[in-house]
Amino acid sequence: MSNVPDYELPDEVHAITPEQVKALASEVRTQILDLVLERAATVTDFATALDRPKSSVAYHVDQLVEAGLLRVVRTRKVRAIEERFYGRTGRTVVVGQVAKQTMPASFLDKAVAEAGPGEPKMSTIRHARIPRERAEEFFDEINELAKRFTTLPRDGDVVYGFVAAVYPTDHPTLPEPTDD
Repeated sequence: MSNVPDYELPDEVHAITPEQVKALASEVRTQILDLVLERAATVTDFATALDRPKSSVAYHVDQLVEAGLLRVVRTRKVRAIEERFYGRTGRTVVVGQVAKQTMPASFLDKAVAEAGPGEPKMSTIRHARIPRERAEEFFDEINELAKRFTTLPRDGDVVYGFVAAVYPTDHPTLPEPTDD
């Protein structure tokens, strides 16, 4: 499977409104967004892939379209009915600061829940006392890695998730050394 979808796809879309965050909070909607990283798809395609009723999937597609995270990328006529093919509005969804404050659950919580018990997890956690500007630079590098992850060829047997964050903590720090 190609790592490039069959439609024009900008690198990023910014989720900054509560409506966009709400749309991202649904597992079905995030699955739909993940599916169209490979190619544009119809409601029927989504329903088949997700093993859900078309009416339910159509509702979620409409919510993503209204939130500006999914769009019609092409249409075709099938027996006098216009069939719509949907695609993402950006390869990476960047959650804005205002939206982050209204997120119902952390991405890490979602990642842990998706992995399930007994699944091997490849993870690490590190801490560094650095200036905010350096943290922002580092996150830009993480974001580039995430973009690279989403462009990998879709040829494996298992779908892997990628979650990363740079965040301020309340970890204690040592006092400055004194000159005795």
